[in-house]
Amino acid sequence: MKCVTSLEMREADRRCILELGIPGAVLMNNAGMAVFRELARGSVGVVCGKGNNGGDGFVVARLALLAGWDTRVVLIADPARLEGDAALFMNVYRRLGGAICVARSASDAAEAVAALQDRSVLVDALLGTGIWGDVQEPYRAAIAAWPAVHTVAVDLPSGLDADTGAPCGVCVKAAVTVTFQFAKAGLLALSAQPYVGRLVVADIGIPERCADDEAWTRLKAGWEALR
Repeated sequence: MKCVTSLEMREADRRCILELGIPGAVLMNNAGMAVFRELARGSVGVVCGKGNNGGDGFVVARLALLAGWDTRVVLIADPARLEGDAALFMNVYRRLGGAICVARSASDAAEAVAALQDRSVLVDALLGTGIWGDVQEPYRAAIAAWPAVHTVAVDLPSGLDADTGAPCGVCVKAAVTVTFQFAKAGLLALSAQPYVGRLVVADIGIPERCADDEAWTRLKAGWEALR
């Protein structure tokens, strides 16, 4: 199992999207589909943040909605602050008739997430690999209010340090974590085990050489030879 740091993963993403030319929206859609495959039919609650992790969550919500499942999304952010592919998939979900409960404050976030206790499964699409230090509000309140419902985490449990595996003050406890393309170093740490649950490493279409500096250098040298 190939293991990468958060910086190595960001560089692999950059190479794949900006240099190879595979659209980020394609990777995000593949990521959401991989998470959706881990869900059992039933009522679904998806908790999204404003970053790419939240965009993955909106892909999951769209697929659940189209499957005819009772789907509820909580967005812990101002919708106007979503950008790029995350905004794209949020708008697709909305245009298909999907509803969003927006929670901007800590108190609203805690109330909205706690209200998901009636769901069959929750999808944690709140925070991604960029978190370090203590989780800040309103995300902290959302995680602290997380109900005891079977949870599938997107890429890593929100509040987990992707490199060390240490919880950042608070952390979602997932039954399943679907991480993308390569295992993040922190997911394999002993301290992460109570939060990660069953780990699934899903292929979303990023070539392995994007995370291998030597292979990437050889590949780019080949591009020069073709000019």
